Amino acid sequence: MSKSHFIHTLFRPEVLALSAYHVANAKGFIKLDAMENPYTWPLSLKDQWLKCLKECEINRYPDPQAHTLSSTLKLRNQLPESVDILLGNGSDEIIQLLLMALPPDSHVLSTTPSFVMYKQISDSLGLHYHGVSLREDNFDLDLPAMLQAIEQFNPSVIFLAYPNNPTGNLFDEKAIEHIISEAKGLVIIDEAYEPFANKASFMHKVMHNVLVMRTVSKLGLAGLRLGYIVGENEIIAQLHKIRLPYNINVLTQASVQFALENHSVFEEQTNAICIERTNMFNTLNALDGICAYESAANFILFKVPQDNASQIFESLKSQGVLIKNMSPQGGLLRDCLRVTVGAPEENQAFLNALKIALNH
Repeated sequence: MSKSHFIHTLFRPEVLALSAYHVANAKGFIKLDAMENPYTWPLSLKDQWLKCLKECEINRYPDPQAHTLSSTLKLRNQLPESVDILLGNGSDEIIQLLLMALPPDSHVLSTTPSFVMYKQISDSLGLHYHGVSLREDNFDLDLPAMLQAIEQFNPSVIFLAYPNNPTGNLFDEKAIEHIISEAKGLVIIDEAYEPFANKASFMHKVMHNVLVMRTVSKLGLAGLRLGYIVGENEIIAQLHKIRLPYNINVLTQASVQFALENHSVFEEQTNAICIERTNMFNTLNALDGICAYESAANFILFKVPQDNASQIFESLKSQGVLIKNMSPQGGLLRDCLRVTVGAPEENQAFLNALKIALNH
């Protein structure tokens, strides 16, 4: 038996058909491709953090339900007793848990474009994924099309990113509420970029079929890989059944707990990023041939002259600036690039490089 034949008889067709999630090698680049917080911690805060880590018993298994950290997150979000929280190794693990819990042949619904892992994980589990295109004029929800898809497919889970990745916009709140009222399954409001969204949130609208998912990655803790989801107690209890034990390690639990106790540092950084976002948005739209879209996240999607996205992306890369080329995904993202809002000097380097790329 050839190795190729062996592989094809061993793995499910859904897995064989997938492409691995690609992360670009960013070594040596100004890294503006992954929606990370560009700021590090002050040295004094790092020293306090290291003292905290010295107390961690790494010879012991971590608290399997991270009770202390979960309680802190509940308090920070002012959650009532009727809801509970589940922590995951990033939001990706939570998406995987949600979809693993579904019956075979379940349908999953989201928008196009949106966060790629909704489809990636759905496909890997052999579920039926449906992406409804956003409106071309403003990237908002196409409500009639969404309602038609709900009626046609009766999805077990609907994912709505709020703000949406990669477009950066907040969907119309009334449209989301309409979708929630028509959905017979779960509606997951993914608020990964909530810190930058001027307090827009569904956290206090959690109910029987509505769950809210967040992450600490965009606050400046991407390396810790911690996401969480909030939902009614009975729903979260089912997800805990399939959550792997000890999925949040002791160092992550201690580090996030410490960071939340020093949240003012991250709020200052978030405010600085929002100011830079406005400056970058205005500068981009002042450039000939560029159309930048308003963002409530820590990145900006922008359109470049037709059929020039890959050329401009490569020119930026050759100048040491790495952003994300969205154009190969086609559809509404044709001719689009996405840039993370970095520190002022990083943003200026990007803009300088973009001006050179546009003139080539």
